[in-house]
Amino acid sequence: MEMVGRVYGSEPGESGEPVEGHAYVELVGGPLDGQLLDVTGWSPDDIAGGALLITDTGLYGPGGRSDYIPEPRGGGRYVWNGDTP
Repeated sequence: MEMVGRVYGSEPGESGEPVEGHAYVELVGGPLDGQLLDVTGWSPDDIAGGALLITDTGLYGPGGRSDYIPEPRGGGRYVWNGDTP
């Protein structure tokens, strides 16, 4: 499956494109919808735990975090589970 989307955490001036040979999950819903999270090197337990990601565009503004959890039916996607300060 070809991944299309901007990689979460890409800095301005970087391409933001996925890197061949890396593993990604797609972020679905919430303020980071459509971005890809690089999980290269993560353990299966880490991947199963989801991710709490810093975002300036969530409910709590700059420095807030968005909670993404694995989609229940699998498929390499994390779904938005809400925001936290």
